[in-house]
Amino acid sequence: VKYVGDDEEQNGLQMTGLNLMDKTLAVRGARIAFSIWDVAGDSQFLDHVPIACKDAVAILYMFDLTSRCTLTNVIDWYERARKWNKTAIPILIGTKFDDFAQLPLEMQWTIVNEARAYARAMKATLFFSSSTHNINVNKIFKFITAKLFNLPWTVERNLTVGEPIIDF
Repeated sequence: VKYVGDDEEQNGLQMTGLNLMDKTLAVRGARIAFSIWDVAGDSQFLDHVPIACKDAVAILYMFDLTSRCTLTNVIDWYERARKWNKTAIPILIGTKFDDFAQLPLEMQWTIVNEARAYARAMKATLFFSSSTHNINVNKIFKFITAKLFNLPWTVERNLTVGEPIIDF
């Protein structure tokens, strides 16, 4: 929900375990509207995966950078989503980068390497982000737009541990 933005943009359908929100982004003078289906991360909401994935252009697999078990759960979500949509652009997003940056460097190194390995296995672009500090949030949506409309992608890869990773 935090990736959508202002409260006025967050209007949409809400049901237990599934939220539908809209986000509008201006790109090269054009307004691009995203419909975002947010499935809660708990396994009890897996029944929502088919409706959320149907006709999706991109699927964002999000995990908490401060909780490695959430990264291991991504594979199950990925496999389930791929059953319903094999063509969507996969994007792996590590959230709470602001908290992650406070972890010991050795722990950060381990998580970065694991996340990069998962992203490679998923053939996904990897972003580390923070909605609290607006780190890489808009870049994620600009990336989706660039891929969808075959526009140039000018953001550089960043693999520096301790900084918000962008790997593609």
